[in-house]
Amino acid sequence: MKAMVLAAGVGSRLDPLTADIPKPLVPVANVPVMQHLLQLLHRHDFRQVVANLHYLPEKLVDYFGDGSRFDIELEFRREEKLSGDAGGVRFCRDFLAGGTFIVLMGDLLTDIDLTYVLAQHRAKGALASIALKQVEDVSHFGVAMLDEKGLIKGFQEKPKKEEALSNLASTGIYILEPEVFNYIPAQGDYGFGRQLFPTLVAEGLPVLGVEVGSYWSDVGTIEQYWHSNFDVLEGKMKVDMPGYEHIQTNGHSLYLAEGTVLDPTVTIGGNLVVGKGARIGAGVRLSGNNVIGAGAIVEAGCQLEGVVLWSDVVVAQKSKLERSVVLSSGVVNVFDHPKSVKRELALAAR
Repeated sequence: MKAMVLAAGVGSRLDPLTADIPKPLVPVANVPVMQHLLQLLHRHDFRQVVANLHYLPEKLVDYFGDGSRFDIELEFRREEKLSGDAGGVRFCRDFLAGGTFIVLMGDLLTDIDLTYVLAQHRAKGALASIALKQVEDVSHFGVAMLDEKGLIKGFQEKPKKEEALSNLASTGIYILEPEVFNYIPAQGDYGFGRQLFPTLVAEGLPVLGVEVGSYWSDVGTIEQYWHSNFDVLEGKMKVDMPGYEHIQTNGHSLYLAEGTVLDPTVTIGGNLVVGKGARIGAGVRLSGNNVIGAGAIVEAGCQLEGVVLWSDVVVAQKSKLERSVVLSSGVVNVFDHPKSVKRELALAAR
């Protein structure tokens, strides 16, 4: 069975993190978001995958290649002009049209049981199925209302809490029959949430809502991205961390890649992942959860608390950083304005 990852988006809500890399390559616990998705697809026996590209496409091709190192057959299709998420699937119709297929948004972090969703889709004879997740704040999501058979009877787009008729949000994971292409216009922008699915429901066609209880995060904002990194470290999501040694110590999880160097005087007060070849110097204090990217250097006497440090960044000695994402261009303070970047002399790309 075939799968598609929607990987063409610009990721403007993640700016400045996406200034130089496409959103699917943004690292969560040192692993690109799209790699987490490919590993999830592999666990559920999806081996043939297509992804559409648009923003900085060569970087995705360079990183993933043909997918063989992930035991996946991966094909890329470049869209010169974006045409909506359903339009992106239409763009890959020739790859997908041979049978039932799955579509995943490229900025998801999840361990949803795809096999279960597929089984429900087949058992109920659905034309389309949407994996749904209960959420507390419905105002940020499109929600679906279900009938007694689990079929979707209507949608609300980002309702106010007091007006919401459901708390089941779309996860951006869809199981589709090739007949859905008959309902997607041959040209122009077209979306799933506002156009295709409401059209199918209005025509009385079987659109199934499959409620899931697994971990799910839309890594679409800087704050959510920051939280998602530490959700992985805290074990809230089942995740593959190839190339890392997992150590449990003092109630914390440490993930250490090959060639990491931690000075014996480093103090660790939370969960930690350290990428390949990274070095943490004498007297460094790591409070709470922290992510250290491959090749990064944290010099002597630094204090880090709740920091996601990207690859090959150098933190100069005695620097203090907290609740931030650190990349070569500077420090993004997570709870400031999302586009604010403090460029610090203490930081430099190697």
